[in-house]
Amino acid sequence: MLSSSRIMTQTMNAMKRLAVRPMSANVADVGNYKFETLAVTSPKDFVLHVELNRPDKLNAMNNQMWSDMISCFDIAAKDSNVRAIVVSGKGRMFTAGLDLMAAASSLAPDPNSDVARNAFRIHGFIKFAQESCNSIERCQKPVIAAVHNGCIGVGVDAITACDIRLQTKDAYYLAKEIDVGLAPDVGTLQRLPKVIGNDSVARELCLTARKLEADEAKQIGLVSRVYDDKDSMMEAAMELASLIATKSPVAVQSTKIHMNYSRDHTTQEGLDYMASWNAAMLQTEDITKSAQAFMAKKTPADVEYSKL
Repeated sequence: MLSSSRIMTQTMNAMKRLAVRPMSANVADVGNYKFETLAVTSPKDFVLHVELNRPDKLNAMNNQMWSDMISCFDIAAKDSNVRAIVVSGKGRMFTAGLDLMAAASSLAPDPNSDVARNAFRIHGFIKFAQESCNSIERCQKPVIAAVHNGCIGVGVDAITACDIRLQTKDAYYLAKEIDVGLAPDVGTLQRLPKVIGNDSVARELCLTARKLEADEAKQIGLVSRVYDDKDSMMEAAMELASLIATKSPVAVQSTKIHMNYSRDHTTQEGLDYMASWNAAMLQTEDITKSAQAFMAKKTPADVEYSKL
């Protein structure tokens, strides 16, 4: 029999090995996601959590945050350990929108330049801001927005670029740009009517800058679900992301790519593109693995799909 001291020693050694055990092979290396304005973690297998991280500024978006968003989602698009992404905001609210003070220098005309040169510079700034939301839509991995409290201005641009939206019952939305003398230019005018499927309501919200409360947001289809508080919403968001991450990555990413394509093209164009795409994708081993799991009365969660 082993002595008690030897058992203790073996137990301590096992605990030490556990403490230094490398992260799961299915968890993203967050060392690749170091950003000034985003906090990025990988709380579950194949799930990435991106938090807007300027809580002292109510997560107001500035040039640095836009740059960080572009880098983050472009990296995630190529990361085989990421199959679903959750986006949320730290602190009191999801985001207060544009950091007006930070943007002032980029938007102010240069008195020493002519109209054309000022226009070129401001045009570049707008295109840069648009890329922050385009990077979310461009990323093949499904992105779930988890909104609590305020989602204002450019925040609406960002969440309409996401694939799925969840909210707390205290969430509200403001397409506020018209009240500060400009038209939304980062994606709300283009995406919101398609997201909610109601052009009249979208125009009303953008032309009046009125407050859209949580109940109405759910009613018009802006969000999928409403939760009592942020904790319960985040738990649900992670469960949803984990569920998506159990599916074939070939099937999931193909689905996002083609839903986005079909939204912006005719039905026939979407069908033609899908036929060409699946001529290759139907040859994936994931179909065989899924069929075998089904026959064995198992679920996709029981299948080990190859990384993509």
